[in-house]
Amino acid sequence: MSFDRSIKIAPSILSADFADFGREIQAIEAQGADWVHVDVMDGHFVPNLTFGPPLCKAIRPHIKTVMDVHLMISPVDQYIDAYAEAGADVITAHLEAGPHIHRTLQAIRGAGCKAGLALNPGTGIEQIDYLLDQLDLICVMTVNPGFGGQKFIHSQIDKVRKLRAMIGDRPIHIEIDGGITPETAPLMAAAGADVLVAGSAVFKGGSVTNPDVYGRNITAIRTAAEAARVKE
Repeated sequence: MSFDRSIKIAPSILSADFADFGREIQAIEAQGADWVHVDVMDGHFVPNLTFGPPLCKAIRPHIKTVMDVHLMISPVDQYIDAYAEAGADVITAHLEAGPHIHRTLQAIRGAGCKAGLALNPGTGIEQIDYLLDQLDLICVMTVNPGFGGQKFIHSQIDKVRKLRAMIGDRPIHIEIDGGITPETAPLMAAAGADVLVAGSAVFKGGSVTNPDVYGRNITAIRTAAEAARVKE
């Protein structure tokens, strides 16, 4: 998994057909998805329940790109090895999920994965200054975590802009999770983001029997984001 700042689209399988994950993943990758985003929720840190390590292990053989696992769970540390063994390439934990985030990031890298740190909309960036050299990715939540289909929170644009300046030339991805559409993607791309998570905006209107819609949706998001980069 090499590093570059090109725009990457990471469809969230939270919006896919749960009964057909294998073919859904194959369809979105064939239609241009760069990463596959897996939203893990525990019903405690966030008000929803989703996927455990067995599900990640089951879908791993279908993922040919990057398996991007976002842990919206607390506590985190005791589950890191299980998700790593299930095949995660990137594991992202929330700054707000535990008292010792530096240890958590060390554990993720120790398990052989890229280490991500997620920030809720109400969380500032001041606390990450001493974490930057432990990070491969920062995930900025542009909705409150827990459910798909929420509206984009515009105050996070300035947060991303400040994060990009803070990162400098470090090889750290800035990922955006929540409310990404062809309308909001360029706002984040212009601010410095390079990984765009999209759920309903990718999967709406399509299916494994009509996958071209996925491709058109992915292309629309990517084209809008890349155009914003050109205008900088």
